[in-house]
Amino acid sequence: MRSEPSARRRSTRPSESSFRISRRLRSSIPLGYRPRGILPRRPQRFSPMPSITNISSSGLSRSFGSTRALHPIDLDVQAGITGLLGPNGSGKSTFMRCLVGLVRPDSGTAVVAGVDLEGDGVAIRQRVTYAPGELALYGELRASEHLDFLLRGRNHQALDRSRELAKALGLPLHKKVRGYSHGMKRQLVFAAAMAPDVSVRILDEPTEGLDPTKRAQVLEMMADDAQDGRTILLSSHHLGEVDAVCENLAFLDGGRLVSVENAKQVAERTSRIVRLWWTAGVPADACQVLSAAGEERVRNLEDHLLVHLSSSDPRPFLKRLADAPLPAPSAVEHGRISLALLYREIYGVDGI
Repeated sequence: MRSEPSARRRSTRPSESSFRISRRLRSSIPLGYRPRGILPRRPQRFSPMPSITNISSSGLSRSFGSTRALHPIDLDVQAGITGLLGPNGSGKSTFMRCLVGLVRPDSGTAVVAGVDLEGDGVAIRQRVTYAPGELALYGELRASEHLDFLLRGRNHQALDRSRELAKALGLPLHKKVRGYSHGMKRQLVFAAAMAPDVSVRILDEPTEGLDPTKRAQVLEMMADDAQDGRTILLSSHHLGEVDAVCENLAFLDGGRLVSVENAKQVAERTSRIVRLWWTAGVPADACQVLSAAGEERVRNLEDHLLVHLSSSDPRPFLKRLADAPLPAPSAVEHGRISLALLYREIYGVDGI
């Protein structure tokens, strides 16, 4: 990277108002990354959002031929950032497309930004922005022309804002899109989706293909936007970023909504978790012995044992553990569970 002459070099220390990083988000930024104050704050001209800034679906389902992509889904999404999680093929993208009117559901209803999905589709698109997971851009258009195209029908403030965001992300707007990398195209679509002054944003894997630094910038933009009272539905395979910015989590599997969590629920679940390690590995009969001792749920995760307690007080369990015919564990951990482990609990596989 070419450095500027020292005489022209300016201070890169940002002001607190120009670049605010939450305590949770800071942990997701790569080691050695120093913010340069390049994320523009939303102009004051953008008006506060009305109180109805949510998404509500009831019995929403969709099939493609004989394949059921979505079983009836009942989900309420409040203001803030909600993460939509699940393995590939779980129905995340189909659900999002239904919400923005790109896919017509077979049954059920949804209200998005105060507008019934069966009503005025134009009204929904005026109140909602959408960043698709699959990118289909015109290679011969310059990036600036692409923003004009993506934001056609929006006001000049939205177009100006999209250019600000694109420049903040380091995108060369004069360059044709065919010369963009996959990650740059992803950021261009993200900038267009974040620009209009709407109440709901639906973002399908907006950080896919981005390096850690760009991912941190995109997450900060979303976190800042949500502070204005907007509702953001975010799908992602990166559990660390979801854990950093999302207040609520919805898990899909096989087109079914299998779990909805919020930070308080995760904290409550965490208080009932004990993890055990043994130097020589988990004893073969550990699950059977502890289950017989009265523990609600015991799982062997190969490298350690995961025990769900009947209460948040671990002392009764620790006494039963001491009396159990098992070797003493080398390490015991109570009350700490990551989103990655929660994902593994639900799906039986590791997330990214």
